[in-house]
Amino acid sequence: MIRFENRAAFAAALADLPEPDAGAVKAAAARQAVLTKPAGSLGRLEEIALFMAGWQGRERPRAERIRAAIFAGNHGVAARGVSAFPAEVTTQMVANFHHGGAAINALAGACGAQLTIVALDLDRPTGDICVEPAMSEEDCLDAINAGAAVVERDLDLLLLGEMGIANTTPAAALCAQSFGGAAEHWVGRGTGVDAHGLSRKAEAVTLALVLHGPACGDAFEMLRCLGGREIAAMAGAMLAARMWHVPVMLDGFIGCAAVAPLVRDNRAITGHCLAAHCSAEAGHGRLLDALGLEPLLRLDMRLGEGSGAAVATQIVRSALAAHGGMATFAEAAVAGAL
Repeated sequence: MIRFENRAAFAAALADLPEPDAGAVKAAAARQAVLTKPAGSLGRLEEIALFMAGWQGRERPRAERIRAAIFAGNHGVAARGVSAFPAEVTTQMVANFHHGGAAINALAGACGAQLTIVALDLDRPTGDICVEPAMSEEDCLDAINAGAAVVERDLDLLLLGEMGIANTTPAAALCAQSFGGAAEHWVGRGTGVDAHGLSRKAEAVTLALVLHGPACGDAFEMLRCLGGREIAAMAGAMLAARMWHVPVMLDGFIGCAAVAPLVRDNRAITGHCLAAHCSAEAGHGRLLDALGLEPLLRLDMRLGEGSGAAVATQIVRSALAAHGGMATFAEAAVAGAL
């Protein structure tokens, strides 16, 4: 199991990222060239197959061991009325996950993913980012390591999701700190707040940036001051996955916001990530552009929970089924390239 002993170890890992297996990519591309189809006719499915080959180190990548890791945390900023739901819904939804009644339970089952639920001190919300850091250094490191702990070396794909009432507010703050722009450019309606709620979100993000912005000199400090436990856990899982060459499927706005501070320190961190979808949350399209990621789907989803990641995993499975299961021209006795 990967564990970061301190913030320096986290920073060192982020600075020294492994690359995909170029030989496996070359072998997979050679296979693509002789499959019974016109070159490039499967579009992004072919790109996905090569992407997975590089990170798995296999000419024929697989989708047999998929984990959907859902992290849950509560936020002190929720008390400012930035969500349409009360904070206790986080705990209630975690119970729903465990009982199998949520969307992610159904969607993880449909895509063949094993579901892991990690609740992070739900009875102890983070600090209100408008007046204090979200977490102490110890709390932030614990959350990062909780994320890293879900990663195993032999995973074929890791899906990341979250649950946390009010977490679109710290997510917006992380995006604004990472990529600039006014709070109004990054906040959205989240769980369905009205115009007054949207205004409160923008005000909260602005206050947080004024208070913490000057101190946010690296990814760890950004996560500590502006994030949340579930957001820091996703960041830890992303980095640990990269260290073990496990490809990652990102979900929506909050999941992508978790990688934003890491990108600020090392843009190469997104190299092992696929973006599942562009959600209906206002800032998600802008965030994907900043991360340099093209989403696989645009379905106007905005649930979170890793739901979009689970749906997009079906596309990955299809890409690998075609890549691994099609006959070559020689095997099918088809004369010449199409």
